[in-house]
Amino acid sequence: MSNRQTETDVILIGAGIMSATLGTILKELAPEYNIRVFEKLAKPGEESSNVWNNAGTGHAALCELNYTTEKPDGSMDISKAVKINEQFQLSAQFWSYLVNRNLLDNPQDFIMPLPHMSMVQGEENIKFLKKRYEAMAENPLFQGMEFSDDPEKLKEWMPLIMKDRGQDEPIAATKINSGTDVNFGALTHKMFNNLGDMGLDINYKHRVEDIQRTEDGTWEVKVHDIENEKLEYHTAKFVFIGAGGGSLHLLQKTGIPEAKNIGGFPVSGVFMVCNNPEVIEQHHAKVYGKAKVGAPPMSVPHLDTRFIAGEKSLLFGPFAGFSPKFLKTGSMLDLVTSVKSDNLLTMIGAGVKNASLTKYLIEQVIASKEKRMEELREFIPYAKSEDWDIVTAGQRVQVIKDTEEGGKGTLQFGTEVVSSADGSVAALLGASPGASTAVSVMLEVLAKCYPQHMEEWEPKIKEMIPSYGKSLVENPELHQEIHAVTAETLGLSNVDSEREKVSS
Repeated sequence: MSNRQTETDVILIGAGIMSATLGTILKELAPEYNIRVFEKLAKPGEESSNVWNNAGTGHAALCELNYTTEKPDGSMDISKAVKINEQFQLSAQFWSYLVNRNLLDNPQDFIMPLPHMSMVQGEENIKFLKKRYEAMAENPLFQGMEFSDDPEKLKEWMPLIMKDRGQDEPIAATKINSGTDVNFGALTHKMFNNLGDMGLDINYKHRVEDIQRTEDGTWEVKVHDIENEKLEYHTAKFVFIGAGGGSLHLLQKTGIPEAKNIGGFPVSGVFMVCNNPEVIEQHHAKVYGKAKVGAPPMSVPHLDTRFIAGEKSLLFGPFAGFSPKFLKTGSMLDLVTSVKSDNLLTMIGAGVKNASLTKYLIEQVIASKEKRMEELREFIPYAKSEDWDIVTAGQRVQVIKDTEEGGKGTLQFGTEVVSSADGSVAALLGASPGASTAVSVMLEVLAKCYPQHMEEWEPKIKEMIPSYGKSLVENPELHQEIHAVTAETLGLSNVDSEREKVSS
């Protein structure tokens, strides 16, 4: 039984950080647009954006070793790190704009300054880390990064990790003070509260079941009103599918050619959470290590200080797991029903290529708590099992597609936008660095889907994001100026004074 049929300019599917960002940007650029949001859960930011489902690293490539690679000639390729850093800075500039406009309040509710570190053990890994440090330290984006293999210095940086550690294996770390911890769930909540105040029609407990193109070229979205057990039909000129792991199924329903030959592989995560306040107080950083052979990049081990609901927490992980669900609140049939005639060979190709990943995931799924404690003890040598609890994190769906470099069924690590040729529908797929690069990704969506408006919108975009269209690496003075202003607005300015100490 249908009780509602509407026409609108824009439909956003999913109330996570991506839809929050796109909706907010569009309302600033085109306030006259009618925008509707549909979310199957009762609140915004409860799936991938939720604080417990997201590592909360303000991904600026300051500590993630998998964003830098050693080339065959021995030199270090930091181009991916540079790109991700610039993308995160676009997000920070946009949040700063919203705070200045009183569209976001109390930035410390969602972003806190926190040192980012990379830690490795063993001579070969230390050589890699030092080479990475030397390549990054001379880049203006990574100004203030330090390297040390001196145990006494490392005790200052990460006392909990160095406490009672034997000297049998060499250890080294890099540290940079301009890192952040971001609560994307809290940020998403704030942005949707603001969007509600701006007149967006936000519908919770509404599940999108189908998307079909109409004869006039618009899109009809079939929505199930879960609470009232009614079907609704809404049409829009533009639909954005930002439903986390649920995006792939909805993208397939559109029938656009660009959705062909794309599959998804779900990876779940588990974190260890410290319940001992004395242990929590001994650590103040995000410390990333190296991923084990065969592990997906989202499983890079890290020991993280987090700020959750005003409380300081300490998490370690993530341990990968496997569930056929594409969302934590998804169905056990998600993986099976995502396999279609057009992506079957792509999925088979991925299965053949990723035997080591499959083996790794099986080992992770059956790992006992004590086995996980053994991995934690590589970071905290004398960690006690009773001080740590297990928390299930979010589901991520890694994109699988055919590529020239990787061939049939290549597993993609990252965030991808898939859009129709006419720009009337776009979907976000993939995982990390995801949330941290939301503003950059949504600007990409606008460029693909509203190319006819980008010229008239450019002045406003530059007002919101001062470095839009410019390279911060190539404009170090602009980078310094913008960074200082953004840090001040977001309450991160104490980071700058620490950086000055480092560089003086």
